[in-house]
Parts: sequence; C-alpha cells; structure tokens
Amino acid sequence: MHSLHPISPTTRDGESRKAITPAYRVLFAFSMSVVALSPIRHAQAQDSNPGTPPTRPNFVWIMSEDNSKHYLRHFDSDGAPAPNVEAMASHGITFDRAFSCAPVCSVARTTLITACYAPRIGTQFHRRSKAASLPAGLEMFPTFLKRAGYYTTNNNKEDYNAVAERPWDMSSKQASWKNRPTTSTSFFHVVTFGDSHESSLHVDLSLSKHKTETDPEQVRLQPYFPDTPLFRQTRARYHDRMQMIDGHVGDVIEELRQAGELENTFVFYFGDHGGVLPRSKGYLYESGLHVPLVIRVPDRFQELAKRELGSRTEGFVEFVDFGPTVLHLAGVKVPENVDGTPFLGAGVNSAEVDSRSEALGYADRFDEKYELVRSLRQGNWKYHRNFEAFLPDGLHNNYRYLMPAYQQWRELAQAGQLNPVQMAFFEPKAVESLFDLSTDPHETMNLASDPAFRDVLARLRERLTERLKAMPDLSFFPEAVLYEEAMPDPVAFGKKNANRIAEFIDTANLALELFGVVRLPLRDALKSEDPWQRYWATIVCGCFGKAAASLEDDLRRRCADEEPLVSARAAESLALVSGLDPRATLYRAIKEANSEPEALQTMNVAVFVDGLESGKWRIDPAQIHFGFTPAKNSELGGRMDYLKR
Repeated sequence: MHSLHPISPTTRDGESRKAITPAYRVLFAFSMSVVALSPIRHAQAQDSNPGTPPTRPNFVWIMSEDNSKHYLRHFDSDGAPAPNVEAMASHGITFDRAFSCAPVCSVARTTLITACYAPRIGTQFHRRSKAASLPAGLEMFPTFLKRAGYYTTNNNKEDYNAVAERPWDMSSKQASWKNRPTTSTSFFHVVTFGDSHESSLHVDLSLSKHKTETDPEQVRLQPYFPDTPLFRQTRARYHDRMQMIDGHVGDVIEELRQAGELENTFVFYFGDHGGVLPRSKGYLYESGLHVPLVIRVPDRFQELAKRELGSRTEGFVEFVDFGPTVLHLAGVKVPENVDGTPFLGAGVNSAEVDSRSEALGYADRFDEKYELVRSLRQGNWKYHRNFEAFLPDGLHNNYRYLMPAYQQWRELAQAGQLNPVQMAFFEPKAVESLFDLSTDPHETMNLASDPAFRDVLARLRERLTERLKAMPDLSFFPEAVLYEEAMPDPVAFGKKNANRIAEFIDTANLALELFGVVRLPLRDALKSEDPWQRYWATIVCGCFGKAAASLEDDLRRRCADEEPLVSARAAESLALVSGLDPRATLYRAIKEANSEPEALQTMNVAVFVDGLESGKWRIDPAQIHFGFTPAKNSELGGRMDYLKR
C-alpha cells in the first residue's frame, strides 16, 4: 500500500492524435499477417549491432489509447490474440493487476507524468479549464531523467493538465530516440498508438468497408450489453484494432533490435487507461481502470528486475508508480513529494511488490459531463462511492454518444427492451457499491446491503474516507472555486483547506446513513455559513430523494442562495425530493454564473433535469443566457446543442 502522507499522483481526447511515425505506419492487412505468422524473436535473439554495453538502461514506453486489459488474450481469455505482446512477456514480466488511476486520457496521462494523484494536485478535470502549477520541487518525471543526462522524447501525444518545466528534448511526430546526440546517450522514449482510440468505433458498422476480420459471432459480450449484431460488430472491430496495436508493438521491438538497443532497453507496453466499449472509458469500473502492462526486461539489466523472465505478478501497480520505477531503474533519485513508489530496481523487494493489494480510482468532469465518483480496490473487493448517486452513468456526454453502440443502448433503454443489468446504466446508482470481483468481474451485483459483507463494506468505506481526507481531495470544492483560487498552487490550497475538505467529506457521507439519523445534522449543514457545506448538504438531500421531504422548506431557502451553484443544486434536489419544478432557479443560476466552470456545472444540472420525469421539465434553450461570453469551442456550446435537439 502507498503511504497516507502524501497520498500516493491538446486536443480534445475525442480527436485522437495518432502518434505513428512513418516507420510505424503499416497497412492493416500487413499488420494482421505479421501478427498471425511472425511474432517477434526475443530471448535467444542477438542484437545486429550490440555496440558498447551501456552503464544505464534505456526506456521505451509503448502506449495504446483507450484499452483495458479485457481485450487482449494474454490477460483475458475473451480477448484478441497479440503474439508480439506475448513474446515481450516471455522475455519479461506481466503485471496482471495494473491500474490507471483515472479512466480518461488527460487525467490519466497527467497522473503518469507527475507520479501524483490528480485530485491532490488539481489535475483531475478533463478537459482542463485551467492548467495547474506544480509545487516547488516537483516536476514531470522525465525532467529528472533529462537533468541526469538522458535524451527524452515523446511521439507525440501529451495532453497534460499541469504546467511545469518542459520534460522533453523533443515531442512531436518526428520525435525518436534515434535523434539522440550520440549513440552512447541513454534515452527515454514514449510512443502512443491511436488505432485503439474511442474514435475508431465512431463508424457505421453496417457499411461493407467496416466488415471485421474477427468473427462477430465468436466474441463474448459483457453481460451489461444488449446482445445485438451492432454490439457484436463493435466488439469484433475492437479486437481487430488491438491486433493492429500488436503489430505496432512488434515494429517498435524490431527497430530496437536492428539498432542494437533492444537488450539495453526496458520496454513497457500498456494502455493509457481503460476502454473503449460503452461503460468503460469515463467510468471507474474495472473496464475503465484495469490496464494491460507487460515489461520486457533487457538481457544486460536483468539483475535490476530480480524476477524470472516470463513471470507474472498479481501485485497491484498504479500509474503513480510508473515514473518512480523508471527513475529508480535509471539510478535517479525519486522525488519525495510524489505519490508513487518503484516496483522494479535495486533494493526493491519483489515479495513486497507482490503483496501490494490496493488501488485508488477517481472520476470527475469528462468534457461537459460532471460527476464525483471515487473507487478503492483491495484484492478482489471493489468499492465505489457515488457522491452524486442520483446521476445515472448514462447522463448525456456528446462525445460518448457518437458511438453507434452507445446510441443503440440508449434507444433500447428508452423502448423498455433491456433487462435489469443492462438497464442499470441509465438509472440512479447506490451511494456506495461493493463488488466481489472473484465472482462478479463485471461489477453488476452490488453487495453493499448484504449483511454478510458488512465488515468488508465498513473497512473499505473507512479506508477510502481516510485516503480522501489525507490527500486532501480538492474535488470537494467545486471546479469553479479551484479555477478562481487554487490553480497557481493547488497543493498549497489543499493544505490550507484540509480541515474544510474533511468537513465537506463528512457532510457528503451523511448520505451513507439512515435519513432519520442524520436529519438534524443535515439541516444544520444546509444553514452553514460555509457555502460549500451548504452545497454538499443540498446534494445529500438529492441522494435521499423523497425520504428528505421534511427538509423541503430548507431547500427552498437554498434556492435563493447567494452562490449560484448552491441554488442550482438545491433546485435539483427539490425536483428529486418534492417533485417541484426547478427550471426558474436553474435559468437564474446560469445567468448569475461568473465563470465557465460555474456555468458548465449548472448546465450539467439542467441536462439531468431535462431528462427527468419522462421530459416533464424540458429545458428551453431560449431561456438560457450567460452572464459572460463563453470561449470559442466552449463545452457550454455542446450542452446547448444537446438541449436544442
């Protein structure tokens, strides 16, 4: 486990930049033939030009966009064959329990590059409204490699939510370790392949040009999906895309071999977060967080790995650990103010790594869609805390619903043609969920209310609360507050407001109790002098729904709150608690908002309300007026477009 103090952490993500240099571009048919017939040579291969043995290892990260471990046969029997990844594993280590901390690109990549949990350093929102500055002494970790003499390159996706010293000697579609100043210069190189990106499924699969190599009838669908030809074609197409990724992995390995650098280089292959069929990217289920990770260990530095080649481990590793691991393998001091710890290298105890059994997940705003969710996995137990549980997973997000499978899923829900497991995506969630992944790997059976698991639930609930307070988790302030007050130094802001954040968490956790037990403290919170205590109290009322009807008058008063966000959330809760029309309050709160994050979060409430009661409270776009001029290409425009549908 990671220590508690500190807690161990563009373009639109929808417009993937495929970081593929000309040397990596191969035709699909050729890639498939390479995959099928010619897996890379590994353990016995000799470098064509060994050169002078280096004193420090090189590092190459091969990242594929938007894929969880579930789509590779090496990790999951229902996945696609990937002989090049499997060949890497036979000359290295497979990490069966590797986790992105966030299920979306910019947050996950910022976690990787900083080795810090995003809600601690203010980088948890996708896309960022304002970049966060890192505290003194903390840099993006390749900077420390560069200062130590490494040549650092990135081809080519960055997508960071923080600003700091430039960590790359070169970051572009032309960036390559081959451009280093001398052949004796050690290098760290990152290459990202976008063939597996979400956008690869934004196609009309009924067209003949999108017929799949994988047989749709042979794939196995997740139980929360409707079993339709479209969903089968979607999964089959994704298997094809993963085999394209495997072809690229083989190309990278072969380039290193031909240059005589393969046995000098630790090669990491992993997904940049989970995905990408519906209910994965953007969500804290295992399909959004559990990524493939294989590390090929070079012959000349096997003593640093201290593991048998071809071995597997179930020890938990998180994205916050990847950077510290590279630094440690390189002999570079790991900064004290990061949240991760090395899992390979001199002095690292393999048995201790194998015993790691905890992973934290966080989900905040993704594009225009707001929600605050946290997860904690311990062994095979997975705990979800849904702080705004009345918001369904299926709340509209423009980019997600470009995928035909998403569209069909919602249409079938609206037509009443789904079973309860399939329908859950479009319904309110429980405030907390507990899943036993050993028997329920798809997280569909919530055990939180089962008395047999009361002790497990209490342990994970307490542990998550402890970690969020110790961080402290900045998301318990609305993004608008962080935008206005925190971004010059989010870590300092968090330390200054740690006690307030702990109190907000305590208020939010009133939703975990029986209403009769917490009615009076909840009423007191609704009257608090702290506006963000009032904010959380209104949200808790919404989580209780009709059970909180006795607080209707208190919520009515909050509809006139001086803070637009508090009034908007009060109106939202009144709609859930008492069935009162919230629209007049929402129109006013939108107009009174002083910043884009403040207006955007209120628009999130408006879109949610628009879908309640079978459209009883349709939001009229003509009634929406902003008190400022939104930026060009603002997410507010996307919300307006949806409301004008």
